[in-house]
Amino acid sequence: MRPYLQLIRIDRPAGTWLLLFPCLWGQALATPAGEMLDPVLAAKFAIGSLVMRGAGCIINDLWDRDIDAKVARTRGRPLASGAVTPLQAGAFLGTQLAAGLGVLLSFDTHTIGLASSSLVLVALYPAMKRVFAWPQLFLGLTFNWGALVGWSAVHGSLTGGAGLAAVLPLYGAAACWTVVYDTLYAHQDKRDDAAQGLHSTALTFGERGTKPWLYAFTACSVGGLVLAGSAVGAGPIFYAGALGAGAHMAWQTRTADLDDPRNLGARFASNKWIGGLVTAAIVADRVAMPLGGC
Repeated sequence: MRPYLQLIRIDRPAGTWLLLFPCLWGQALATPAGEMLDPVLAAKFAIGSLVMRGAGCIINDLWDRDIDAKVARTRGRPLASGAVTPLQAGAFLGTQLAAGLGVLLSFDTHTIGLASSSLVLVALYPAMKRVFAWPQLFLGLTFNWGALVGWSAVHGSLTGGAGLAAVLPLYGAAACWTVVYDTLYAHQDKRDDAAQGLHSTALTFGERGTKPWLYAFTACSVGGLVLAGSAVGAGPIFYAGALGAGAHMAWQTRTADLDDPRNLGARFASNKWIGGLVTAAIVADRVAMPLGGC
C-alpha cells in the first residue's frame, strides 16, 4: 500500500488542510449569528477534502509523470519511478472519486451541482503550467472552490444569506492566498521548470519581482476577507483574524529565501496556521454575535 499512499500524499497533509480550510471558511461565514459550526457538515468537508486532494494528486501525476522523472524533487513519486503503473493509478483514482461521490451525494441538489463543476478546473489545472504564465492563479481558483461550496451547503444556494457580496470576496481572498504560498513553493522547481519550458509565477515574477507581487496579493487577500466580513456584519474578532492572516503571509514573503528549498518548504507548510486562524476567527465571531444579527 505504501506507493498508493505516497501517490495521494498521505505523508504530506498540508495540501489536504489547504483544500479543507476554504470549505470551512465558507461554511463558517454562512453560519447564522449566534450559532456554532455544524460538526457533521464540517466532517463531510474533511472527508471530501482528503479523498479529493488524493484524486487531484493522482490526476496531476498522470499528466506529469514524464516531467516528474526529470525533476530532482519529484522523480521519486510512484508514477515517475515506476512503482505504480498508469493503469493502477487510474484504478485507484476511481476509488478516490467514488468516495468523493459518496460524500457529494449527501448534499442538496444545488451544492452537488456546484461542487461537481469544480472537476473541470481540477482536470484542466495540470495543463496550465504548459500554456499559462500564471498557473498558480488558476490553482487558486481551483483549490478554493470549497469556499463557494461551504456557503452553498449552509444556505442551499450562493444567493442565500448575504449571498454573493460575501462569498465572492471570500473566494477571491482565498485564491490570492494560494498565489502567495504556491509561488513561494514553485521557486523550488524554477530551474527545472525553465529547462523544460514550463510556466509558473515564480518564473513570471522573477527573482526581483516575486516579493513585491506577493505583498500585493497579500493585500488583496486581506482586502477580500474584510469585504466578506463587512457583508455579513462581522465583528472585531473576525477582523483581527484577517489581519493576523495577512501578517503571517507578509512574514512568509519577507523571510523567504527564494533559493533555499528547505526554507520555502517550511513556509509552505506553515499555511495551515493561516487557514486555522481564519477559521477560528470566523467561528468565534459568529458565535459571539447576538442572535438575529446579520
